[in-house]
Amino acid sequence: MKTLVLMVVLGVIAGCAARAPAPVDDRRSAPVAAPKPPVAQAARTPAPAPRPVEYVVKRGDTLYSIALEQGVDYRELARANRIDDPSKLRIGQTLQLAGTEDRAGDSATSGVSIGAARGAGPVESRPLERPGAGATAAATDPSIRTFPKAVRLPYSEQNLALLSQTEPAAAPKPAAMAPLPPAAVVAPKPEPQKSEVRDPDAIEFVWPTKGRIVANFSEPNNKGLDIAGKLGDPVVAAAPGRVIYTGSGIRGLGKLIVIRHDNNFQSVYAHNREITVKEGDTVARGQKIAELGDTDADSPKLHFEIRKSGKPVDPARYLPSG
Repeated sequence: MKTLVLMVVLGVIAGCAARAPAPVDDRRSAPVAAPKPPVAQAARTPAPAPRPVEYVVKRGDTLYSIALEQGVDYRELARANRIDDPSKLRIGQTLQLAGTEDRAGDSATSGVSIGAARGAGPVESRPLERPGAGATAAATDPSIRTFPKAVRLPYSEQNLALLSQTEPAAAPKPAAMAPLPPAAVVAPKPEPQKSEVRDPDAIEFVWPTKGRIVANFSEPNNKGLDIAGKLGDPVVAAAPGRVIYTGSGIRGLGKLIVIRHDNNFQSVYAHNREITVKEGDTVARGQKIAELGDTDADSPKLHFEIRKSGKPVDPARYLPSG
C-alpha cells in the first residue's frame, strides 16, 4: 500500500515538472517612438513659358517695340538678324530671337558676384550624459533632500516611541522680497510693409516718383501704372541695373527709358521731359534718370512698367506698400 501511494506521488511530481511554464504577459509599456512629422514639400513654382525663338513682324512694329515686348536689347536683336537700318523692317519679316537673351551668368548690374556659400559656424560637440548621471548628481547634491527607504521594525514599546518622534522643525524661509516693477519696454518701430510677392525671382523695387496713381495695371489696356505729378519732378531708377534704351522710338510713350535688371526683369519709364542717362549706363536704385514730363501724353505723368522676360506684370505686386 505504501508503495502504491509512493508511486502516485512520484507521478504527480513528474507531471508538474514536465509541464511547460505558463506564458508571462509582460504588460510593461514599451517606449513607442513618436511618429516623425511629415516633411513639408516646397511649393512648386510653375515653370515660365519658354521664350519664342522667332517673331514675325506685324503692322506698326518697330525694332524697339519688338525688343521691349520680347524682353531683349534692341541692339542684340539687330545684331542677331543683321539689321543695319531699324527703319527698314518689313511686315511679315521673320526675326530670330534665339541668342538675344542675356548671356548666362551675366548680371544686369555687372554687379557683384555672390561669394562663398554661407558656412555654418563650428559645431560644439559634447559627450552624451550617461544614463543615471542625473540621478547620481541629485543624490550627491546637498541641496536636494532625500529620504531612506521605509524599514519595518519589530513591535516594541521602544520602537513605537522612536517612530512617534517628530522631525525637527525646518528653518523658517526668508521673507520674499516684493517684486520690482517691470521696466518699461519700448516697442520697436514697425517697418514699412511690402506688398506680398510670390515670385521667387523677385528683386527689390522702389517707387520711381512721387505722385498720385491715376491708372492702375490692367493688361492689355494699361501695361503698368500711370503716376500723375508735376513737370520736372525727379524720376529715379526703381532698381539697380543697366540702361538698354533711351529715346522716342516707340509710338505713344514719348521720351522713354528701359532698364534691364537681374533675374530677367526690366523697368520702363515713359513720357519723360528730359532724360539724364544714356544707353549703357549702370544705375543704382533711387538714382535720378529723368524729369517727369508730358511727351505723348495729355498731362504730366509717368507711365511705369515692370516686365518679367518681356511680359508686363503688375508693378503693385513688387513695389513697397504705403
